[in-house]
Amino acid sequence: MSGAMANPDIARFTRDGVRHGLANSFELAPEIRRIDAARYVSEERFAAEMTRLFRRLPLLLAPSCEIPAPGDFKTMDVAGVPILLVRGNDGTARAFVNACSHRGANVATEPCGNRRRFTCPYHGWTYDETGRLVAIAAAGDFGDIDRTKLGLTPLPAAERAGLIFGILDPASKLDIDGFLAGYDTMLEAFGLKHWHFFSSRVCEGPNWKISFDGYLDYYHLPVLHKNSFGRNAQLGNRALYRAWGPHQRLVAPDRAAAALGHLPESEWPDRFALIGVWTIFPGVAIASFDGGGRGVMISHVLPGEQAGHSRTRLIYLMERPPSGEQEAAAVTQFDFLQRVVIDEDYATGLRQQQALKSGALKHVLFGRNEGGQAVFHDWVDRILVTDDADLNALFHNPAAQRT
Repeated sequence: MSGAMANPDIARFTRDGVRHGLANSFELAPEIRRIDAARYVSEERFAAEMTRLFRRLPLLLAPSCEIPAPGDFKTMDVAGVPILLVRGNDGTARAFVNACSHRGANVATEPCGNRRRFTCPYHGWTYDETGRLVAIAAAGDFGDIDRTKLGLTPLPAAERAGLIFGILDPASKLDIDGFLAGYDTMLEAFGLKHWHFFSSRVCEGPNWKISFDGYLDYYHLPVLHKNSFGRNAQLGNRALYRAWGPHQRLVAPDRAAAALGHLPESEWPDRFALIGVWTIFPGVAIASFDGGGRGVMISHVLPGEQAGHSRTRLIYLMERPPSGEQEAAAVTQFDFLQRVVIDEDYATGLRQQQALKSGALKHVLFGRNEGGQAVFHDWVDRILVTDDADLNALFHNPAAQRT
């Protein structure tokens, strides 16, 4: 067995999807879950999530192919922290707080580029791509300091499966590999490190959990997306879920069966073995699409400035750089997906946000056919009450890894 099916977890899940699809069977969660509606609107809850979740856990900073060459960099603000992400001459992607160690001004103000030196626009202190302080303007006048202790503040970072993760707490001891729970070994099957970064866009949305809930079920497809995805949406109102720690993959069994059920397993192509939605906790969803060539859209949901606001970065990667008609088709595909997210998912979510903010509804429900949301909210709750010293143990607990 080669390709994606060489991974035993991918192979097992793919077989499960085909088997359920051919049998027209379905796995249901043990019970209907009732979730406190206040968790979507409470500013106190939102502040706790910012502090104890987004400031402590590894977050996606970029796909590897967004900064492929030495000196490539990008800047961003993630949960209120200014970040400089740069690939060094040694090929390593590093993350820093984008703040000069002198007075805190951003050392890079452009959204992206290629540079080997970063000079603060305020007083001219200069850093290299490893964060080392290499020059001080008018150094003789400034006074004696130890430059080795005044580099850019590094953030814990790791590059796995063609994705760059970082932790916003410089002092964090959390094991990023433990947090990924082996999920990255499956994502490796995409080969994203060698793909082409096509485009990215930002969408404004409701509370980050309302936004992300929509990526965790197919139940809404034939209703909310009946006019956009049309007939295809009718095929996927059921989802088969598997979890690796807090991360989940969902597949519509009937789609898996339609794509693969007529073929011997030895002929199952990677593109169909990798179908479905791959989520990375707390707010990343990866889904495959075709438009001018094989592509994936990475939807990265992050909290905004208050409980009722989020921002989602939509990132479109392609297996190969498109040309001519392919590029036009890829733009059309990305435009379509963005419209679906903004005009259907998030427009509905914003109205949902207003209804919940009224306080008239005390709970929301997740049915037995919406098991992914229950798993997601359970992990949010679990992490909020876990102390820093116990976080590694939480993610290394074998009983919590796979379902």
